Amino acid sequence: MTGAVGQAADTSAAVAAYEQTQSTAKAEKTTGKNKVSGKTIGEPQLSEKAQKYYEQLKKKYGNMDFILVSKDMKAAAQAQAGSYANKNKMVVLIDEEKIERMAEDENYRKKYEGIISGATSQMQQLKKSLTSSGAKVKGYGMQVNDGGNASFFAVIDKSYEAQRKRIAKKAEQKAEDKKKAQKEERDKRAEEARTQKGDKAKEDLVTVTASSIDELINKINNTMFAAMSDNMETEAEKRVGHNFDYSA
Repeated sequence: MTGAVGQAADTSAAVAAYEQTQSTAKAEKTTGKNKVSGKTIGEPQLSEKAQKYYEQLKKKYGNMDFILVSKDMKAAAQAQAGSYANKNKMVVLIDEEKIERMAEDENYRKKYEGIISGATSQMQQLKKSLTSSGAKVKGYGMQVNDGGNASFFAVIDKSYEAQRKRIAKKAEQKAEDKKKAQKEERDKRAEEARTQKGDKAKEDLVTVTASSIDELINKINNTMFAAMSDNMETEAEKRVGHNFDYSA
């Protein structure tokens, strides 16, 4: 009898040990993290569940360009946000911790997906405003921050507004004087001016950041207005195409 009891106890212990092993293996499979493919900053890692959710998120918002940020690179990504801007799609910088929690917490997921959805609906407003302002945008994006909010950024070429003003000025000259020879001369001068200022224009980039799309638009407009004031034509430029010799 004692032997039977002992054997039963051993069997029970073996079963418990097996179940524990299976439970541990399952937990490791669920919580084990792996490196993520695609665009990343740092070396972010996600659990299997979070990886599946992240792929679903990217598919759901296919008109956006997601970049996953590792925990230790969050501050660096925020400081250098402009370098990740995309001209064709709004970049979304989001860190691994948020994706993990979004995969597990439904309310948290709804909250942050709402932030992303809101930015999606405002993209057309942003593009329309930037086009009408004459701003030359090299790229734009958003970063999903802690505390249930996001920041937005755009990289613009401040030299564009000054160039646009000069082009308009040349167009006025063309209307005043339709002679082909004079038009060719003006075009030649304009091309030379663009060539001389080309290197500077390429370097005249600035990253504008804001806590909302409306604020971003206002800051971009203010930046372009300031650039226009700083790049007013010099007296020499104003005289180009306006000095004629009437003594002949």
